[in-house]
Amino acid sequence: MALSAISAASAAACSKKIQPTSQAISSAVEATSTSASVSSSTIASTSSAVEATSTSASASSSTIASTSATAVSSPAASSVSKASSGSSGEATFYGGNLSGGTCSFTTLSTIPNSLYGTAFSGAMWDDAAECGACVEVTGPNGKTITAMIVDECPECEEGHFDLFENAFLELGTASEGIIDITYTMVSCGITSPIVLANKSGTSAYWFSMQVVNANEAVDSLEVSTDGGSTWQSTTRSSYNFFENSSGFGTATVDVRVTSTSGDVITVSGVSVASEAQATAASNFS
Repeated sequence: MALSAISAASAAACSKKIQPTSQAISSAVEATSTSASVSSSTIASTSSAVEATSTSASASSSTIASTSATAVSSPAASSVSKASSGSSGEATFYGGNLSGGTCSFTTLSTIPNSLYGTAFSGAMWDDAAECGACVEVTGPNGKTITAMIVDECPECEEGHFDLFENAFLELGTASEGIIDITYTMVSCGITSPIVLANKSGTSAYWFSMQVVNANEAVDSLEVSTDGGSTWQSTTRSSYNFFENSSGFGTATVDVRVTSTSGDVITVSGVSVASEAQATAASNFS
C-alpha cells in the first residue's frame, strides 16, 4: 500500500514537470529550425570544399594502398614463437616423472647433461613436438635453470611449466607453490650422439622409433629402404614415437632425423627389431 501511494505521488509530480518541459522543448525546436535554415547556406558552401578535398583524398588513396601492402608483411616478422624470444609465464612443481612421463623416455635412467626436468603445457602439446627440447627458466629470485621437456602437464596453459621439484626450488620456495617466470627455448648443450630407440613390438611390419639424447627438438624422422634414394615419412604419436603402422618390410632401414632448426642426421643400417637401439655419429649442432 505504501509503495502504491508513493508511485501515485511521484507520477503527479512528474506530470507537473513534464508540461513546462514540453513547452521549453517546443520553443527550442522552433529556434533550432531557424538555425538550421541559416546553416544550410553554410553546408552548401562547405560542399564545395568537400569536393576539393575528395580529389586530394583520391590521390592519397594510392599512397595508403601502397602502405597497406607493406604493413601486411609485418605479422610474418613477429611470428616467432613466444618461447624463442623470451616470454613471461608461470611455474609450479611436482615430483617429476622421467621414464613414466608422456614423452616415454623409458630408456633414460637420468636426464642427460645434468639438466633439470619439466612437464610441458598440454594446451601446446602438439603430438609431443617439444619432447626432448630444453627451456631456460628464470625465477623471481633472479636464478636461471635449464630443463628438458620430458612430460606433459595436461591442465597447463601456454607458458605454464610444471617443473620437477628440485628445479622449482632453485627458483622459489615450496611454500609459494606457483611463481612468475621468464622462459626461452634453448639448445640442451648435449654433445654425445643421438640415440634411436625402437619401441617394444617394432618389426618389419610395424615401425615405432624414438629419438633420444637430442640437443634440440626433433621435427621429423624419415625412413629409406633403398639406400637413401627415396625417403618415406613417419607419423609422430602423442607419446613421442615416430611410427608407420605397416612397417617398411625390411629388417634394417636407413633413418634420417631432422631437428626443428633444420639440422639433419642420417644413420644407416638401423635394425627394426623390438627394443633395438642405434647410436648416431653425432648430435645436432
